[in-house]
Amino acid sequence: NEWKVSLWYIGFFVLLCLWAPPRSLAQEKAWEKRWSDILAAARKEGKLVLAAAPDPLLRETLPQKFTARYGIQVEYLGGRSSEMSGRLRAERQAERYTLDVVTSGIQTMAAILYREKMLDPLKPILILPEVADPTRWKKGKLWFMDPEETHILRLFNSVSATFYINTNYVKPEELTSIKSLLHPKWRGKISFFDPTVPGTGSNTAAQLYVQVGEAFVKALYLEQKPVISRDKRQLEEWLVRGSYPISFGARSEEIERLQKEGFPIAAAPYLPDAPESVGAASGLIALVNKAPHPNAARVFVNWLASREGAETFSRAQLHATTRNDVDESFLPSHVIPKPGVQYFDSYDWEFTVTAKEKIRLWLRDLLRK
Repeated sequence: NEWKVSLWYIGFFVLLCLWAPPRSLAQEKAWEKRWSDILAAARKEGKLVLAAAPDPLLRETLPQKFTARYGIQVEYLGGRSSEMSGRLRAERQAERYTLDVVTSGIQTMAAILYREKMLDPLKPILILPEVADPTRWKKGKLWFMDPEETHILRLFNSVSATFYINTNYVKPEELTSIKSLLHPKWRGKISFFDPTVPGTGSNTAAQLYVQVGEAFVKALYLEQKPVISRDKRQLEEWLVRGSYPISFGARSEEIERLQKEGFPIAAAPYLPDAPESVGAASGLIALVNKAPHPNAARVFVNWLASREGAETFSRAQLHATTRNDVDESFLPSHVIPKPGVQYFDSYDWEFTVTAKEKIRLWLRDLLRK
């Protein structure tokens, strides 16, 4: 009898397994159905509008790879983050909605797009298994920047030099401290990206303020008579020519290209009072609400956060990704964070929405006097 009962239970269990598919299989079918529906709707929309960095290589490769994968066109609007946010504000006042997806830096994302409620939740939209799987990410989870951890996804975490030098004019051994920049010989020889507007320049100024102090920042930006520009290409040209052989704000990917071409450009040496920082450059991604092509936008953000998308983005910008399955051998080794090293995270949310903005406004008023 016991033997018969055991056989009955075994038979019942087998029938149950055949009748009810495993939960993981049911979940798999659910995401496949949802993805298929989104993709079909996206292809009917035909395109998406992306606001991103004004980088020629990124403008070429990102739309090309995505369109090859899904057959959806990308209208690429390249420009500074401040220009993009200004456009969004103006359009919304006129009740016009033309943008679908934005990639930018932390200041624009936090202080404008998030604060002014221009973003839709991104996390529920990320449904591709290779994106949603926390084991594919270096932090063991998707790295969302906003307090709810749902709107702004970080795709880069890359080491940045504090500044760059032209070694024909500035010898690394002359710089033993960040305060070495206050020497009279460097007066009128330093360039900055504009620190009065949200972005690269204000990030730099705020970092120096926190690391070294108000008196140093005041002396550097006033007494050293630096030149200020909102054109990064101009900063890089000045650096190459030696007009301003110390540059805060030059693009790391452009510096890498110049070095390969033989120009005497180098990152600043290690300075104990101003260690290197990590940031994401324009590697934050978000969904704009009231988007004209919502399904195409959903496909695009899933793709950009996937292995293929992240690698395409990384190769164009030469920044380290936050995924752990991208072969980063194509990157300069110095941009990849080293385990156990403490870096200053210039994209920290609290630093951005509190200290950074206060410092930007303080410095703006100071430079206007």
